[in-house]
Amino acid sequence: MTTLEVLPSNLPIPIDDGACRHLSGLHLPDIRLLASNGQMLNLSLLCGPTVVFVYPMTGHPARPLPFDWNQIPGARGCTTQACSFRDNIEMFAELGVRVFGLSNQTNSEQQKAVARLQLPYRLLSDENLLFTRALALPLFESGGGVRRIKRLTLICRSGIIEQCLYPVFPPDAHATQVLALLTGSSPQTG
Repeated sequence: MTTLEVLPSNLPIPIDDGACRHLSGLHLPDIRLLASNGQMLNLSLLCGPTVVFVYPMTGHPARPLPFDWNQIPGARGCTTQACSFRDNIEMFAELGVRVFGLSNQTNSEQQKAVARLQLPYRLLSDENLLFTRALALPLFESGGGVRRIKRLTLICRSGIIEQCLYPVFPPDAHATQVLALLTGSSPQTG
């Protein structure tokens, strides 16, 4: 049994390796992604402000995390990050901002995460890494050679990336950080 809601205090802090510097100003790719509600969604066609937080993998409490997951900078914390957006979703809605999560997990895994965590927003599956490759998003390999997308957040308006937040740390406070950026205020610290 894995406790996913609590982050270890000794997680390595990811560093900015420059892998996302090219993203600001780019158009989102014209690619349809399967959403956790079973519908196809093309982010490039959405009007208005959108936040897409990209994460490596939500864990499952009954399954062990991949080997050395806690030692990979930026890997651990997807569940706490998803819950932080869940807990702040009304504030995003008040700003008129849509929120989506995106990973290369299967749609089935994402549907289970939405139900288990009671997420009020959709998770998007880039299982074949088409969206990831089109934007040249950074990847890493975890146990067994599985490729995962590094944690980052895209702040978009009408299909154009206005800003990319990378690296993201700590993941459990990220939704508050994004809200502070969107409203021009200082994030609350606990």
